[in-house]
Amino acid sequence: MLKKLLCLIFLLGILLPTFTKGQDISLFTQVNGRYDFTFIGNTLNPSENNNFSPTFLFTTSSATLNLSSNDRIERAYLYWAGSGTGDTNVKLNGVDITPDRLSNVTGTFSNFDYFSAFKDITAQVQSFGNGTYTLSDFDINSLVTTYASNATQFAGWAILVVYENPNLTLNQINIYQGLEALSPNPFVSPPIIDTMTIQLNNLYLISNTGAKIGFIAWEGDRMIQVSERLSFTANGTTNVLSNPLNPMNNAFNGTNTETNATNLYNMDLDVYSIEDYVVPGTTSATVSLQSGQDYVMLNTVVTKLNSQLPDATIVLENPISTCNSREVTIDFTVSNLNSTEVLQANTPITFYAGTQAIATAYTQNIIPIGGSENGNITLTIPSSVPLNFTLLAVVDDTGNGSGIVTELVENNNTFQIDIELTVSPTFNNLNSITTCNLGLTRGIFDFSSYSELVKTDPSHVVSFHESYNDAVQNINPITNTSNYEAITTPKEIFVRIDNGCFSITSFFLLTENCPPTVYNAVSPNGDNSNDTFFIDGLRDIFMNFELLIYNRWGKHLWTGNNNKPDWNGYVEEGVGSTLAPAGTYYYILYLNDPNYSEPLTGYLYINR
Repeated sequence: MLKKLLCLIFLLGILLPTFTKGQDISLFTQVNGRYDFTFIGNTLNPSENNNFSPTFLFTTSSATLNLSSNDRIERAYLYWAGSGTGDTNVKLNGVDITPDRLSNVTGTFSNFDYFSAFKDITAQVQSFGNGTYTLSDFDINSLVTTYASNATQFAGWAILVVYENPNLTLNQINIYQGLEALSPNPFVSPPIIDTMTIQLNNLYLISNTGAKIGFIAWEGDRMIQVSERLSFTANGTTNVLSNPLNPMNNAFNGTNTETNATNLYNMDLDVYSIEDYVVPGTTSATVSLQSGQDYVMLNTVVTKLNSQLPDATIVLENPISTCNSREVTIDFTVSNLNSTEVLQANTPITFYAGTQAIATAYTQNIIPIGGSENGNITLTIPSSVPLNFTLLAVVDDTGNGSGIVTELVENNNTFQIDIELTVSPTFNNLNSITTCNLGLTRGIFDFSSYSELVKTDPSHVVSFHESYNDAVQNINPITNTSNYEAITTPKEIFVRIDNGCFSITSFFLLTENCPPTVYNAVSPNGDNSNDTFFIDGLRDIFMNFELLIYNRWGKHLWTGNNNKPDWNGYVEEGVGSTLAPAGTYYYILYLNDPNYSEPLTGYLYINR
């Protein structure tokens, strides 16, 4: 790197890039149980960089994973980093890899970009297991000449492996990641010593046995040792980290403490014991980096702490409510999955409708590490809660927001689900429909428009039925609502309005006796056309009608009623009948109906 060539100090003062802060390093994930972690990886630099070399970078390098037979791979994450904005198409053991996440920092003086890429490769490493891992097709050689101008031509890769072993203590593995950079400037007066502090939260320490911290960092140099320091602060005490490969004043020096390698040019895979720096009860810590000349890009921080605590979570499923009821029955599952200790029985679970606590239940049994317990509860929802609301369940909550269990993670105890209480839909009342009596109170009706008129909500589903029971059971719907024939009236039609619940209303079909229609042409010749004096809308409608026929001189010829056939032109003369001649005749029709007090009169013509 440019920092190591003292003869170029003046040039370096001009070219030294300042890095903008990239993605802040923060907690990415936690793994709790009998776990530990390790790193493997390799550089693509054939030597440490400076302004003159290397003039090329390898595109392939390898590293070996060698876990014990009792180790089971739980997680595996690949990181690769280098000059430029990012090579996002590489291969691992011949498998194409594209990043899940790409982070960048930029040099403000040179506007040079640097990157780190991340990929979850758990499935691939679990399948492949121990052996040699080769990263290939990582080629940024087109940038080497440009980046050599300030000695920042570099590339490398690493795999973080989290593994389980039944002989390990119960630990909490915290993985923090992002991309942050130190940008010191020793060539100004006074020199700029850059610092960076990473906050490590979500810790809970039962014992300091085996506590350690690991780092994936890029661009460090063995030969640069100017005000370079890596510190760990916990419980108000700060300690400078070091180990045999990483002196206090040269933490980022191209080493891998997992393999004792010292030729990891411009990258570091370092692990430090922090047993002496933490005490039981530690919940947070900070990592501080300082450099007076060496560029450092910190990518990943991993901690392993002995932490024997439960971790309660809850899931709600299968809410059931009945129509017009404010009771909800729901299944719930309390789990202790990502934990390092059992969850004791009688852990409280409080249910909230909106913000109102409405019930508290309790776990029934000790829930083992990785275990779950199922439960069921019927909740009565207060009338003050709207029909649509959010049901919130909080495990380890006594009903006032406080719990009784110390957990590994205190912010994952809730689960919410949207609930809709259903009530029978409202509806508009429907008027009776009246049509003409077609005989014996039969009628034809059109009530097709009622399917919309009855609704108070367009989403309601409407059906029509001939009986109340059919409507309740939602069977035998009337399909011909525009030309429905009622054999007798009054007839009640039942309407089902459905929104998940249902309401039933009804309306009546009625008939009235409409004025009859007289067909006054009669040709009684036996051709089945107008053979009799026909009055439409009379028979079986006006049951007590009386029809009188007269000739032109006023002589009464014939009397008809509902029990006699239509007049066929024969004159009744006591004994026998006489054929009435062609001509004009007159009728008087008494309907004998309260709505028709006056008789209908008119003429008819017989044509022979």
